[in-house]
Amino acid sequence: MRILPPLLLLLPLLLLAEAPALAAEAQPSVDSQTAQAVGAPARAPNVTRPTRLIQAIPPRQRPGARPPDPEEALPPTDPTAVPPPMPSLPFELFPVPDRWRIVDAVGVEDRWWDPYNQNTLKGDRPIFRDFFVVLSAASDTLYEPRTFPVPIGLQTTSDPGSNSQFGRIHNDVFAQNFILSASLVKGDTAFKPPDFELRFTPVINFTHVVADEVRILYADPQKGDTRRDRHIGIQDLFLDYHLGNVSDRYDFISARVGIQPFSSDFRGFLFQDNQMGARLFGNFLNNRYQYNLAAFRRVEKDTNSGLNALDRRVRDDDVYLGNIYVQDFPVLGFTSQATVVHNRNREDDRFHYDKNGFLMRPAPIGDERPREYDVTYLGFNGDGHFGRFNLTASAYVALGEDRNNTFTSQPADIRAFFAAVEPSIDFDWIRLRAHGIYASGDRDPFDNKQGGFDAIFENPQIAGSDTSYWIRQSIPLIGGGGLGLSARNGVLASLRTSKDEGQSNFVNPGLRLIGVGADLDITPQLRLSGNFNYLQFDDTATLEVLRNQGSIRREIGYDLSAALTYRPFFSQNVVLRLSGAVLLPGTGLKDLYDTEPRHDYFYSILANLILTY
Repeated sequence: MRILPPLLLLLPLLLLAEAPALAAEAQPSVDSQTAQAVGAPARAPNVTRPTRLIQAIPPRQRPGARPPDPEEALPPTDPTAVPPPMPSLPFELFPVPDRWRIVDAVGVEDRWWDPYNQNTLKGDRPIFRDFFVVLSAASDTLYEPRTFPVPIGLQTTSDPGSNSQFGRIHNDVFAQNFILSASLVKGDTAFKPPDFELRFTPVINFTHVVADEVRILYADPQKGDTRRDRHIGIQDLFLDYHLGNVSDRYDFISARVGIQPFSSDFRGFLFQDNQMGARLFGNFLNNRYQYNLAAFRRVEKDTNSGLNALDRRVRDDDVYLGNIYVQDFPVLGFTSQATVVHNRNREDDRFHYDKNGFLMRPAPIGDERPREYDVTYLGFNGDGHFGRFNLTASAYVALGEDRNNTFTSQPADIRAFFAAVEPSIDFDWIRLRAHGIYASGDRDPFDNKQGGFDAIFENPQIAGSDTSYWIRQSIPLIGGGGLGLSARNGVLASLRTSKDEGQSNFVNPGLRLIGVGADLDITPQLRLSGNFNYLQFDDTATLEVLRNQGSIRREIGYDLSAALTYRPFFSQNVVLRLSGAVLLPGTGLKDLYDTEPRHDYFYSILANLILTY
C-alpha cells in the first residue's frame, strides 16, 4: 500500500511523454494539406487512436472460424494507384463525346450485313448527333396453283366445242415482291417516343398469271389467257412527330401525316390498309389507355398487285375514325376497344375501269348507275385472356344511307350487323381454337332497306386467314370477272367487283361460319396449323334475284386447310410456308355452279418464301 501513491504520481508524467506522438498522428501530413490546397483529392487522414491501441483490438470474425492471417488480410498496395476520393467530396462527372461508340474501345465492330450485332443501319447507334437510321429489305415470293368455278359466255370460251355454261377451272399465279424500307428517327427511343420519324417504303411487284379460259384475266378475249405485269407501289410515306409528353412516365401525344398503315381492330375485320391521311394518337395513365383520331382519303389500288397506285386519281372516298383502347378491362390481361368509323363515299360522278378493262365502279348489277353512300360503324373489340383461356371478339353495327339502291334506284337505309369470336386454349406446345363469324344478309333487295354487312377494306386474321380457301380466293359470280361472290383475302360474301377498287355493297347474302383449328409447335422452328370450317349464306334472296333462280339453298360447303411454317433460324428473317386448302361445295354452291362435268371440290396450294433483312 505504501508503493501505490508514488505510482499514481508517475502516471501524469507518462501521459505527458506520450502526448507529442498522439498529436502528430492526429494532424494531416504536409503533402495532404498541399494536395487539398490545389484541389487534388487528398489521402485519408490517419485515425486518432494510438497505433498500439488499434493493434490491441482483435478483428471481427465468425465464431468458430480460423483467425485470418495478418499477411492475407489486405491485398498488396500498389504504390502507383490513385488513392480513393474522400467520401465527403462531390461526385465527379466526365463528359463523353459519343457514348454510343464506347464499345469500339473493347473490340465491338459494326457489321452492316448482320442485323443481330452492332449495326448502325439498324438503329443501334446514331449516324450523327441523335439521328438514327433504320433500313430493312424483304423478298416475298409466292407460287399458287388453284381452281375455282369459272362461268363463261358462249362467245368467249377457249373450248368452242363445249356447251357448258362454265369453263375450265385451273389457274396459276406467280408473284414476287421486293420490299424496301428506310426510316430516319431523331431521339433516343429507349425510354420515350422519338422526336420524329420519317419513313419511306416502296414495293416492287412482278406477277405472272396463266388461266385456262380467256376473258378471266382481260375483258378483251383477244388478249389471251396469260398476263404479265409489274408495278411499283408506295406503301409508307409519312412523318411522325412527337408533340409532347403528358406525364413523367412518358405518356405521350403524337401526330402522323402521310401514307401509313392502320387497322381499326385487332383482326382486320373492318379497315386494315396503307392509306393517305392524318392521325393523332397517344396514351395516358401509365399507358393503360391508348387512343386514335384519324382521317384518310383513299388512294387508288393497282389492279393486279393490290399496291397503292399514286399515278392514278385519288378516290373520292373518305374514312374518319376514333377509337380508345383500355388495358386490363374488364379483367387483368384483357384489352377492350371501342371504335367509331365513318365512311363517306362520293364516287357518283364517273365510271371506273380497272387496268384489265373490267368495270369496277359502279358494280355491273341492277341499274348500273354510279352511287354514293354514308355509313357509320359502331364497334366493340377485345383481345386477351381470361385465366388460361384466350379470347378475341369483335362486333359491329353499320348504320347509314345509300343514295341509290341498285335494285330500286331509290335511297335506302343501311342496317347491318357483324360479329366474330375466336376462343382458344394452350396445352404446352398445342393451341386449340374455335371460331365463329356472323355477317347479316339482305332479306329483300327491293324494300329500300339494305341489311347485308360489308366492310371498308377487310383483311381478316381468323379461321385460317389466307390459308383458308374461302378467305384466300375470289369466287366470281358473273362470267368474265364482273361481280365476285367473295373477295380475295376477305371473308364476307359481299358481292363486290373488287375489294381494292370497288365500292362497299350492303345488298348481299351475308355469311355464317363456324369452325375449329389447332396450332402445333412441333419444334421451335416448325409449326403445323390446321382449320376446319363450315360456311353458309345468311340469306340467299339477293342471289336468287341476280341469278334469276327460284331457289338457292344456304349451304356454301366445308373448308379444310393445313399449313406448315418453317423458320430455320428461329426468327422471321427466313420463313418458308407451304399450305393447301380444299373447298367441298355444299348444296347452295352447287345451285350456283352446277357444272358439267361436275366438280366435287376446289383447291388452292400456296408456296411462300419470305427473306427479311
